[in-house]
Amino acid sequence: MAENDKDQERTEQATPKRREESREKGQVAKSREVSSAAILAACLIYFHFNASGMMNQIQEVIRWIFMESAQQDFNVQTMHRLITGLAFKTMILMIPLFLTVLAIGVLSNVIQVGILFSAEPILPKLSKIDPIQGFQRLFSLKSLVELFKNILKMSIVGIVAYQTVKKEIIVLPALMDQSVSGILIYIGRTSYRIMGLACIVLIVLAILDYAYQRWEHEKSLRMSKKDIRDEYKHTEGDPVIKGRIKRQQREMARKRMMANVPRADVVITNPTHLAVALRYDSEKMIAPVVIAKGAGFIAEKIKEISKVHSIPVIENKPLAQVLYKIVDVDQVVPENLYKAVAEILAYVYGLKPEKRMK
Repeated sequence: MAENDKDQERTEQATPKRREESREKGQVAKSREVSSAAILAACLIYFHFNASGMMNQIQEVIRWIFMESAQQDFNVQTMHRLITGLAFKTMILMIPLFLTVLAIGVLSNVIQVGILFSAEPILPKLSKIDPIQGFQRLFSLKSLVELFKNILKMSIVGIVAYQTVKKEIIVLPALMDQSVSGILIYIGRTSYRIMGLACIVLIVLAILDYAYQRWEHEKSLRMSKKDIRDEYKHTEGDPVIKGRIKRQQREMARKRMMANVPRADVVITNPTHLAVALRYDSEKMIAPVVIAKGAGFIAEKIKEISKVHSIPVIENKPLAQVLYKIVDVDQVVPENLYKAVAEILAYVYGLKPEKRMK
């Protein structure tokens, strides 16, 4: 019982097959905080290099609205044209930013998990609408961890923003003497500084969260020893069945080999432990061929069949050992053994003149 419990403990690292199946289902180590931090950083960089250009474009849009409004009477057609024009100009203005956000969002995910397409997470499942399972997911450890991360993130970002604004309070009275553009520039710079500090915090949190997601993913992939055995049986086949098939294959091969023994010209023995049956047809073969060989019981069977079919059995211990070790069934005798085998065949043909070499 204790051994069974031990087998059920998920203490083993995941196999490559388990990792591949998990990836096909879309179950990968991925942190949403990495994407959020990367998008925020990309936006800040974009605004840093293109803020003045965007401000000029916004001013042009506002100027166009006032000019168009002043030159035309207000009616349905005029309002429709103004709204359509404003939407188009705003879209042109925001497209570079949207493309930047899209590219960084995709890139941050590709860096984490590579190129992955899986429909498994979006397939409809009854378990997704099961209220009991939904309640369990709502109060699961993973949900609590996500809640803690969000509270921590909001708290840290709030503290950073508060500390930054607190330092700027002494400057606020001086803004009364500034122009509207100066006030807007000040607000923009302060907001940019707050977002920059928040971005640094989010990057640190994203790194920690990604490390946690990797650890949690590896933990979820762990397997028990029984899981590994079951996977091996599924991919490689049941060892018992495979062993039975191999035994049957060996038995069939042995029977075919034994059926070839009556066609042999000579059987060379050890004399008691080994037996090698040779056949040679000068018109069809370039050299003698081993058509059967065996040790122990199989060697005895080869010799018995040889006696029944009056096949000469020659004792040559060194040659029998070499042929048994280095020459497989249905293979020709190697060139360095031609002379020794030829002498034996010549002796056999001398015993039976009617069975001369063709």
